[in-house]
This record gives sequence, structure tokens and C-alpha cells, in this order.
Amino acid sequence: MDLVVAKFGGTSLASSRRIRNVARRLFAYQQQGYQVLAVVSAMGKTTDGLLTLAREVNAQPPARELDVLLATGEMVSMSLLAMAIEGLGGQAVSMTGRQAGIVTTTRHNKAQISRIQTGRIRRALDKQQIVIVAGFQGITRAGALTTLGRGGSDTSAVALAAALGAQGCELYTDVEGIYSADPRLVPRAHKLDSISYEEMLELAAAGAGVLQMRAVEFARNFGVELTCRSAFSDNPGTLIKEADMESALVSGIAYDNSEAKITIRGVPDALGIAATVFAAIAHAGISVDMIVQNISENGHTDISFTLPAGDLARLLPVLDAQVAKLGAREYLVDESITKLSLVGAGMRTNPGVAAKMFKVLSQHKINIEMISTSAIRISVVIATAKSEQALRALHTAFDLDGDEIFVESQLTPDEQAAKAQKGR
Repeated sequence: MDLVVAKFGGTSLASSRRIRNVARRLFAYQQQGYQVLAVVSAMGKTTDGLLTLAREVNAQPPARELDVLLATGEMVSMSLLAMAIEGLGGQAVSMTGRQAGIVTTTRHNKAQISRIQTGRIRRALDKQQIVIVAGFQGITRAGALTTLGRGGSDTSAVALAAALGAQGCELYTDVEGIYSADPRLVPRAHKLDSISYEEMLELAAAGAGVLQMRAVEFARNFGVELTCRSAFSDNPGTLIKEADMESALVSGIAYDNSEAKITIRGVPDALGIAATVFAAIAHAGISVDMIVQNISENGHTDISFTLPAGDLARLLPVLDAQVAKLGAREYLVDESITKLSLVGAGMRTNPGVAAKMFKVLSQHKINIEMISTSAIRISVVIATAKSEQALRALHTAFDLDGDEIFVESQLTPDEQAAKAQKGR
């Protein structure tokens, strides 16, 4: 019997009506003869609300306790969805990450899945139960509860699909699929019918918030085809799979305004200085993104790098210590930056993409602060004040504009009917 693995994001579970809508979709799959496993996120903005509560009682909550707190959001979703399926006459069983056999590394808040023990899930599926797993969480070998980082439910779903031998995994969100840019910022962004794992990895790494990067890595490594689609319609979504023979020059543009730029000024230009600085940052568990070192002048240089703005509170004490230790002049923090990234497998064989990108930005009088590249990606850091203008200009310049204007719709069929009835 074929297995359907489906993940539902928080928006699709934000109310009792929407939970019932998801329950009907899963029950329909089972009635068509499939085994069904669903992975759920926390309802709506639950995770954000829990984070706010945590920081109200402790500005820097302990990582272990934060994991225990945040994991409760997905547990609420799994229980309610199982109840809704039972209410339709189906059989369902909810499972926490621990009950589902998801074993992780020991790093709290950003754990990685090390293995999945699928016995309990397989027994439930064999009993014709719809299995509902709390996403975003797992447990260490020592029994400590962990979470997988923002978007971790995507990774939970794909890892479970791989462990259970499913051919594919459906990821239900609040939009129709993967777009050439964020359609809320670029109304003429068009939905992609398909995109390669490699391109999706670059978009995710560059800040596109549709999928967690580790989920795409799991899918590529284990050959699981992903379909991103809307929980509010039956329209086909975007298929994420191996690359086609012919690839687009630019498939999409990622937009990320969640980073900050640090510039350490007056660093001694000596052997091993950069290694010392970034080793201290790594020891604090902080990942950096783009790095630029200026030309040395009078034996000193400046080092700039970007990182998630959410890590600044942990970074600043490290920088204070390093500036004092190295005798650097100072460090500057700039949170008003945005990273824009062009991604397309066709860049490998088509020169001139960078030149065109820089020309478009120059024509709009937009200064580039940092640049980084890969074989299929070009990223620039610019001032946030001009970022949306830059995004739309690049989208048009690289012929990504679609024929239709995006209209956001997050209504289930029941909600649409209720709205129509109210309007009469």
C-alpha cells in the first residue's frame, strides 16, 4: 500500500475550522487506499507567542527550557488534528517526536536528526491508523527533548518520508508553491512548476522562507520528491526534484532582511587573525554568512561579515572580547541591510548575469555593500530602504514577471462558503 506523507504549516492549522479542513484532506487520502502520515507545525503564531512569553520572564531563556516550551505548540496541533479525524469516523493516533522515534543530536534549539526508529509508526500504519507526528522536535539518546530550528517541521516530514521509504512528500503552506520571488513583495512573481534540489537549496540558504534548507538536503540525499502546495486549494504546486537537462538562467530571487552586518575596524593584518576571530564566533555556536576583508593599510584592515540578527545578543560579548584581545579599533553593527540573491542553474553556462545584475542596481542608484557567489547564485547586500525597489527591478530585468497579479488567499472551502453566505 502506497504511503502519503504530508506536512501542514501553522497557517493551515490556525483555527478549529482549518484543522477540520486538514482532517478531511487526510481522511480522503486514506479512503482512496493510501497509508497516511502527517507532520504538523504549531497553530498560527503559537511559536512566536511562546517565544515572547519566554523572553518576558527571562531575556535570554536557557536553551533546554526553551526547547521544552516550544515543543508544546506542535503537540497541541497533533492532538486536535487526531481528534478531528476521529470525528470524521477515521482512526488516528498522535505522536510526539520521541514517540515517533526521532533521535537527534544534543544541540538545543538547532538539533539535527541522527536517526529515526520507525517501528511504532509502521505498526500504527499497518492498523490503518492515520499517524499525526509533532514536527520540529526529537529527543537525544540521553532522553533530552530538542527542537530543530525555525522551519524544522519541514525537516521532520522529509526525514520521516525517507525513513519510511515514501516516494514523495507533500508540504502544505499558505501559498500555491514556490514563486520566482516573494509574491507579497513582487505581485507579478510567477509560480514555478518545478525546480531542482540544487536551486531550492540555494534559495533556502539565501533566505527564501518557503522551506528549511536541511529538509531539501534530506530530500536530495534520499531521492524524495517534494511538492509544495497550498492547504487552501487543490491546485498543483511546485515539484522539487532532480534538475532537468535544460535549466532556466534565473529561476528565482531570494529576499532576506533578517540578517545584520558586522564590521570590525582596525584589525591587525597579521597571520591567523581572521582564524582567531571566527573560531571564537564558531565556539559560541554562531554561524556567519558573507565575509569580506578589505585591503590592508598601514598594517591594519577591516573585516565585515553577516549573520542572523537573532544571534546578535550572543555575538556582542564575543566581539567585545575579541576587539580587546586583538587591539582592533572598534566594531560596527548594521541591522538595516537586506540580502538579495539571484539563483538559477543556467548561470553555469551563461556569462554576464553578474554584470547585468550590477548594472540594474546602478541604474536605480542602489549601492552594493557586499557580494558573494556560487556556481548558480549571486548574492548582494544592500540597504533595506531600497531593497524592495531592487527586488522588483531585478525581477523585471531578468524576465521573471508573470502575466497575472498575485492575490493572496488563505481561506479554506468552508471559510470561502461562509464568507460568500455572509456577503449575501
